[in-house]
Amino acid sequence: MAGRLAGKTALITGAGGGIGRAAALLFAGEGARIVVVDRDAAAGAETVAQIAQAGGTAAFTAADVTVGAQVAAMIRFAEERFGALHVLFNNAGIFPDADGSVVDTDEAVFDTVIAVNLKGVFLGCKHGIPALLRAGGGAIVNTASFVAVMGAATSQSAYTASKGGVLALTREIAVEFARRGIRANALCPGPVNTPLLAGLLADPAARARRLVHIPAGRLAEAREIAAAALYLASDESSFVTGTTFLVDGGIAAAYVTPE
Repeated sequence: MAGRLAGKTALITGAGGGIGRAAALLFAGEGARIVVVDRDAAAGAETVAQIAQAGGTAAFTAADVTVGAQVAAMIRFAEERFGALHVLFNNAGIFPDADGSVVDTDEAVFDTVIAVNLKGVFLGCKHGIPALLRAGGGAIVNTASFVAVMGAATSQSAYTASKGGVLALTREIAVEFARRGIRANALCPGPVNTPLLAGLLADPAARARRLVHIPAGRLAEAREIAAAALYLASDESSFVTGTTFLVDGGIAAAYVTPE
């Protein structure tokens, strides 16, 4: 039985760990050839090794998503290595400890977060869309966040602004390219149990403050977010574009202003 991404090439940024690695493994298991992109070569190589061990096909290329020349190069790599690009998952992102209230966050921190989380998506689409068009169309999944649609209980002004930008950019791309065979959707996860968030929630009080706002009562697992990305990347979502695809354990549905 053919997989849901059989015969397709998928490029995933930030695939050295967390949601990116989970998606790379899941997409490969569904038949896709995976271009693993990360700044960390060792982490990227480990993802490729895990895919190969499971019987899948993958190749790694290093890229900093804030640098246009490197993003262009990663797209060329995908086409040269596997012949075409069909799925673009702009997933790379950061959430630094120094990102807090708008009155406290340093300008340099704000600039860095916007560069990675928003400019990185812009550059991925700028260079990736022509490749998708050359392939006859395809799917773009951009990682935003549930904070793109609501105020965050914990101050994170740069992160929230960047993800709001991803959501708006994704909608515009979806409208512009819908009749040219490209779908674009914003994946909006709630808090995910990844090493990035684990460090931020090491303090029991901080963890409790997060969990109280999640009706499901727990953090998401990376594989659960990857499963949503797989749906958006596959032909099963062929009439889905421009969406705010929330995978948040009910946060947005039940949100109340924190005390």
